[in-house]
Amino acid sequence: MRKLLCLTFSMALIASIAGYAMWTVDRPVGHYLSDLRITLAVNQGIRADRGNLLGIQPELFPTDYQSPQQLHRKLAAYLQQARDQGLLNDKTIVVLPEHVGTWLMVSGEKDELYQATSLEEAMNWLAVSNPLKFVRALISAKGESRLDDAHLRMKAKTMARDYQALFGGLAKEFGVTLVAGSIVLPEPTVSDGHLEIGRGALYNSTLVFGSDGLPIGQPQRQLSPTVHERGFIQPSLDQAINVIDTPAGRLGVLIGIDSWYPDNYRKLNAQGAQLIAVPAFVVGHGSWDKPWHGYKNLSTPSEISLKPGDLSEGDAWHRLTLIGQLPGSQAVTGMSVFLRGQFWDQGSAGQSFISSNGQTIADGNARGARLLNIWL
Repeated sequence: MRKLLCLTFSMALIASIAGYAMWTVDRPVGHYLSDLRITLAVNQGIRADRGNLLGIQPELFPTDYQSPQQLHRKLAAYLQQARDQGLLNDKTIVVLPEHVGTWLMVSGEKDELYQATSLEEAMNWLAVSNPLKFVRALISAKGESRLDDAHLRMKAKTMARDYQALFGGLAKEFGVTLVAGSIVLPEPTVSDGHLEIGRGALYNSTLVFGSDGLPIGQPQRQLSPTVHERGFIQPSLDQAINVIDTPAGRLGVLIGIDSWYPDNYRKLNAQGAQLIAVPAFVVGHGSWDKPWHGYKNLSTPSEISLKPGDLSEGDAWHRLTLIGQLPGSQAVTGMSVFLRGQFWDQGSAGQSFISSNGQTIADGNARGARLLNIWL
């Protein structure tokens, strides 16, 4: 009797393990509908032959990341609408928001992940659906937030491949220079035209793709991640700020709150930056209009006299972004573009704006996907 019970238990255990293994590899392809509409919110200046900066503030949701093809469909629809309105040419620089590539971490997953009610639940489904990848990533995780690190690290090789194929492909398809927002990867580098990853710490980085679809230069790593992100994203304070040549002029990129530091503009001035792109992301519904929390425990630059609580988050972004404000920045113009949408229970804020000649130009409407354009 005991042998029979043991045999029955063993068979049940084997069946359970086999069923779980089959479940983890099953990836049914759903067909979620997505809103492909986008509004031209700002169109500043007069078209000439010097090109333009075009910001795309998308409205994205987890189901947009079900596959790279699904995300391509949405972003290509935005770009096609820009083309139809005469906003694309061979000197156009398109700017996408921070972390638009990071969410490729949930690509190709099971329906349960996309239908989760919270980010925590979604990440649990991510780990359960990829047990071996998750365990390997957890073993090599860095920083204080090892779970967050593991969730981002476990599919990093695929994420890097999809990021280059997707955003490099869009740049080539539409014949533009494209600032591909940002993506979190372990020690990203470009070698022989290919984005590759290492085994070290995670960095929030961006690549600029030329109209040939190839990356221009090396990834620009974020120098100062937010306090929350520092638990799993490494700051890159010793990295130089890249300035690259584009058909529209010399371009620098500052990721997120890197745009709050006057010294970064001095470094861009020294390299003759004429244009500045700021991919950005602000978490939380309504936080754009709430009191600014300051630099928190990050070092506050000596030139900054703003005090936490004295102004709103949005006003702080406008005041601290020095593009086109002499002597802080000698750039002609620039653009801050924010990621919008809803990722489970994690809302978003941020209203994209143009900075030029000491002025801030925005439409003041955060609803829906937006295009912001300025002719150079």
